[in-house]
Amino acid sequence: MVEPTGNILQVRNLSVEFKARKRVIKALRDVSLDVPTGKIVGVVGESGCGKSTLILAIMRLLAPNAAITGGEVHFGGRDLLKVPEADMQSLRGTDISMIFQDPLTSLNPVVSIGRQLIDVQYRDRSSLDSKRQRAIQALSQVGIPDPAARMDAYPHEFSGGMRQRIAIAMTIIEEPRLLIADEPTTALDATLEVQIIHELKELQRRYQCSILFVSHHLGVVADLCDYVIVMYAGEVVEQGSVRDLFHDVRHPYTEKLMECDPARIVRSTERSFPTIPGDLPDLVDLPSGCIFGARCHRALQQCAAEAPDTRTVAPGHAVACHLY
Repeated sequence: MVEPTGNILQVRNLSVEFKARKRVIKALRDVSLDVPTGKIVGVVGESGCGKSTLILAIMRLLAPNAAITGGEVHFGGRDLLKVPEADMQSLRGTDISMIFQDPLTSLNPVVSIGRQLIDVQYRDRSSLDSKRQRAIQALSQVGIPDPAARMDAYPHEFSGGMRQRIAIAMTIIEEPRLLIADEPTTALDATLEVQIIHELKELQRRYQCSILFVSHHLGVVADLCDYVIVMYAGEVVEQGSVRDLFHDVRHPYTEKLMECDPARIVRSTERSFPTIPGDLPDLVDLPSGCIFGARCHRALQQCAAEAPDTRTVAPGHAVACHLY
């Protein structure tokens, strides 16, 4: 990917495995990506392609049966995979914050939102009144009406869209340098989705932070992001600018992914939505060739025997495919 003035996050050859019932699931394999300073990078792909595993590995919040078997994750000049856990805890919530997919799982249902917004400032030694004012300001910035009066309300008293706004307020209250969003609009309807995307754009502009945005919604990615990473079955198959990915698609998987976007269906049909034929490969017993070869409509003979290298096909645009 093209590197502007610098990258706030650099992931190099990251590999993650899960052990389950005497089997080893190779969830991520040699994943590399950059998040440029002050930019928004989208990560897209089917369910099960490794998007959530990637961001949990970056945050070092993987399940106990997971193991990072290789790679580096550089943030602020440090490899996050090697820093002590105490240092990692100090980074989470201050320099790196995360918005989870379902706000009900990230908000405590029996604690008022005001108390929760104050509690996340526990590292700050300022007065309780100062923390309360910052909490009210954060709620105001994400569009919560009458924020001072809603401080004593509980999560269940808000709609889904408002709860997601509160979750965003909790992540930006410490003004992080990197914001990781794990499909934050999945549970919302189209109108609320547009509003949340607008809020993220505005917050990124205001705080000049970088965002790693995970989604399966291509329209949202096209509207929000500067760069796009396309993942399939634990590997990065294509990456480049939004313009490259949406106007100069190279990898057959990305091509099929675009065709499955409902927004691209121009004629009404009684048939079901388009799909990609075949199934994801077994991550326990990986194919020897291209990971997408069995489902690819443009497969070559060598695809079954040899995994492709990642090649630069244009400035800032890379693809892992034997066609190039």
